[in-house]
Amino acid sequence: MDHYVELRFHTHWRPLARAAGKAARATLKHQRAGRGRLTVVLEGEAEMRRLHRRYAGDGTATDVLSFPDDSVEEEGGLRYYGDVIVCVPVARRQARLAGHSLEAEIGLLTVHGVLHLLGHNHADPSSESCMGAAQAAILGPRSRGETR
Repeated sequence: MDHYVELRFHTHWRPLARAAGKAARATLKHQRAGRGRLTVVLEGEAEMRRLHRRYAGDGTATDVLSFPDDSVEEEGGLRYYGDVIVCVPVARRQARLAGHSLEAEIGLLTVHGVLHLLGHNHADPSSESCMGAAQAAILGPRSRGETR
């Protein structure tokens, strides 16, 4: 399958962007997603607070936001799955608390966000279990098995 991942990040976050890109592609492959593309943005706390306030009515800096699109581009016929925004400072704190690398946390959050773009959710115990299983399968032994 043709999967394209656009990464947007501040230059000093390049190693984190590599981890995000790898996680996004692994998720698309694992979920057998059709031809398409998505965008992963690594963002700071102020912008994440602004986005969270605007789209969820909560002014806190959350760890990850997903904005599903699912449109089909006229030229090329690729599906645009949407955007995943990952907050690096929040991810850094969570990685420290969990005792793993920042890259691993960025991967976890990216997988979680991409699963949301693909229709997964954790609105009820059954869907949360399904999403958690997919997340664990994609991340393997480094997964905490949690959903956000």
